[in-house]
Amino acid sequence: MLRLLATWGAGPVRSGLCHSCRQASDAPRNQPPSPDWVARPVGLCSMMRLPVQASPEGLDAAFVGVPLDIGTSNRPGARFGPRRIREESAMLRAANPSMGALPFQSLAVADLGDVNVNLYNLQDSCGRIREAYQKIVASGCVPLTLGGDHTITYPILQAMAEKHGPVGLLHVDAHTDTTDKALGEKLYHGTPFRRCVDEGLLDCERVVQIGIRGSAATLDPYRYNRSQGFRVVLAEDCWLKSLVPLMAEVRQQMGGKPLYISFDIDALDPAYAPGTGTPEIAGLTPSQALEIIRGCQGLNVVGGDLVEVSPQYDVSGNTALLAANLLFEMLCTLPKVTTA
Repeated sequence: MLRLLATWGAGPVRSGLCHSCRQASDAPRNQPPSPDWVARPVGLCSMMRLPVQASPEGLDAAFVGVPLDIGTSNRPGARFGPRRIREESAMLRAANPSMGALPFQSLAVADLGDVNVNLYNLQDSCGRIREAYQKIVASGCVPLTLGGDHTITYPILQAMAEKHGPVGLLHVDAHTDTTDKALGEKLYHGTPFRRCVDEGLLDCERVVQIGIRGSAATLDPYRYNRSQGFRVVLAEDCWLKSLVPLMAEVRQQMGGKPLYISFDIDALDPAYAPGTGTPEIAGLTPSQALEIIRGCQGLNVVGGDLVEVSPQYDVSGNTALLAANLLFEMLCTLPKVTTA
């Protein structure tokens, strides 16, 4: 039964020890099993019920979990985000009619499982994440990450910059995450993009932050960001409007150079996504989130992450379901995905 489930409609299942070469363009590709033939609760808990593979070799893109939350400043729990996102992703189907995208017909995709982080040592965890993503990126595979708190984006971008040089960044969040330090520490989920600037990982003239809001320690909390060349789009500038015109401007700004998408689920109003550690009122809507990600279609997206899902604060599972959908939308924006 397990063998039949693994092979039905999904192409050949890849062993956890598989090191096959890149699939030929006409070879069968992994497909999420159709709920018409395989019940949603059936099978291993992987992203979209895709095959799980230990190696990125042979893949165009992959989902990767980073279950780390020891960089959080208040409410923990994002370590459980990847698992719950995978559970809720069983609701997703293979086609995206709104974008005209059939990503699994264009790309070889699998779930690479989780990075083996050290929950007792944040510095060591960052080293492990960087090493894991160096291997993924070097193979030519585009990683889409299930977080985890926002600390994880810093070592991911270290690996990205090794391959691509300084990258553009579309950062969707309630917070800028450019604090220098807190409690004497320079590494936690409020500092990742400050550390990225320090190390030259970002093309600062191509950094856009959307959804920023909330109380602050000063009346000019965005001075550092703007001094670096970042474009900061406050949440109140997004209220009650479509973000399609904004994304047209962002597309022009990003051009054809490498772009990384980092999406903190707390960018959304907690009415839609309460399952997060640092909620802020008056945020973006799910439809605006879709406009932002779909606005990246055709850009040179080299990776993305969805972070800060803390499922214990949302027993309905809706926050994780929203996260799973946004990750699927990111997959549909990748450059090799053909559209109808």
